[in-house]
Amino acid sequence: MGDHGGIARDAAARQEWADAYAGYREADPTDLGPEDLEAFADAAWWTSRLEESLDLRRRAFAAYRDARTPRRAGYCAWFLAYDYLMKNEWPDASGWLKRAQRCLADDPNCLETGFLALLESNVAEAEGDPKASLAHARRGLEIGRALNSPDLIAMATQTIAGVLINTGNVGEGTGLLDEAMVAVLAGEISPLHTGWIFCSALNQCIRIADLSRAIRWADAARDWCDKQAREMPYQGLCRLYRVEVTALRGAWDTAESDAARASEELLAFEPVLAAGAHYAMGEIRLRRGDLAGAETSFLRAHELGRDPQPGLALLRLAQRKTAAAAAALRVALAGGSGGLDRARLLAAKVEVTLEAGDLGSAEGAAEELAAIAADANSTVIDAMTALATGAVHLAQDDVDGAVYGARRAWVLYHDLRLPYETARAHTLLGEASRAAGDEERARLELNAARTAFEELDAKRDARRVTALLDNAPPAGLSARETEVLRLVATGKTNKQIAAELSLSEHTISRHLQNIFTKLGVNSRAAATAFAFEHGLA
Repeated sequence: MGDHGGIARDAAARQEWADAYAGYREADPTDLGPEDLEAFADAAWWTSRLEESLDLRRRAFAAYRDARTPRRAGYCAWFLAYDYLMKNEWPDASGWLKRAQRCLADDPNCLETGFLALLESNVAEAEGDPKASLAHARRGLEIGRALNSPDLIAMATQTIAGVLINTGNVGEGTGLLDEAMVAVLAGEISPLHTGWIFCSALNQCIRIADLSRAIRWADAARDWCDKQAREMPYQGLCRLYRVEVTALRGAWDTAESDAARASEELLAFEPVLAAGAHYAMGEIRLRRGDLAGAETSFLRAHELGRDPQPGLALLRLAQRKTAAAAAALRVALAGGSGGLDRARLLAAKVEVTLEAGDLGSAEGAAEELAAIAADANSTVIDAMTALATGAVHLAQDDVDGAVYGARRAWVLYHDLRLPYETARAHTLLGEASRAAGDEERARLELNAARTAFEELDAKRDARRVTALLDNAPPAGLSARETEVLRLVATGKTNKQIAAELSLSEHTISRHLQNIFTKLGVNSRAAATAFAFEHGLA
């Protein structure tokens, strides 16, 4: 192999991947055997050159196969299948999975077969078969224990934990995550699987809003990443999950800065992963009232391969493009996503359709959201459901139902320590209290919401709550009904009002009927007189 090859091999043995990559680049390609090709692929992978590592690992697979070394060939095929899954390239992933299975068919109890079982578990779960997914993962754990492999045991344990959490067994699942993370935090696991488990554990905790675990492990992941090479792919992956934790905690300056850095790190490795960082930036900017910045982020996320919903739809709502927001969510929901992802889409649909005055669609979305919550055993989905159903009850003039939903949402979000969502629950509870005739409680809740939004720098939300405090709608009118009444008092027709508010004429007619009922009047003239008498015109 010459001097360069020897230097590269020694660097790879020390896991000094940048030096190993440089050495292999200078080596004579004809001198590289299967072990060298695999080490070269590892060096490319660890220096965030994913496409190059894929090519090198394919060559290593062929070399091992030709050398009649099926276990190493099977391992290369396993690694390739995982990398293609990460790229969302299922046909390639499926093909390499089949090759791995074929290479390892004659050695069912080897270490490589144990890792293959975990891949088979991931595939079964993605295909909607949690029973088979658990069976494969438990087979991997059995092999790991028989071979006394800390890596395989920890990986299998966190895989089982993920399946249990995703099927609603949160307590058992998080307990197993704790077990896997004990080994990680003790430094018992190799770097490849340490990064893998960190990312998986953080992702699971974020999905169930388990911030106590997420914060502890995000801090540990940062400390571990700080000791690794800057160019390794786990830098961006771990940072991406830390962004979500930081954003949930309300530290938006730090989260946005880290999201921008993660997008740069991940773009060099795999653009689809960088898309997640841009989406996270979009949500932060939307909440801060930076609508132009949010749009840039959501569109960039879409360009890189991530569905920008529900963030983009909520942005359109903020831009008063209600019809566009509703249409975008209808398309996204037709895509068939499930679990927390569908719950987030449905919660956004409730918000958008209520703003559009489409109470029927809002009711349907809230009912489906409640059905998901009943099966999910997820506190965060329960909180989303309580907030959405409370808003629907308020639109239905079911004051008791609105107060109950808002109060339950506040309790759940407060316990989860999610400051932005807690402030939104305060806002709804304030509006529901006002509708119930308790103005003192309404102002207490709205003031609490405004203080929280101002501390978070959530400008749009703070302005909205300030408007609710400064302009208490008379006669139990909602904020939207008050807005319609103001426009009626200017002499505008239903058609003109609909155009100005980006709503349908049918929706305006419905609002007007509700206004007449609440004011005890039966004409536009009488409603206009009321508006002038109460300083609304």
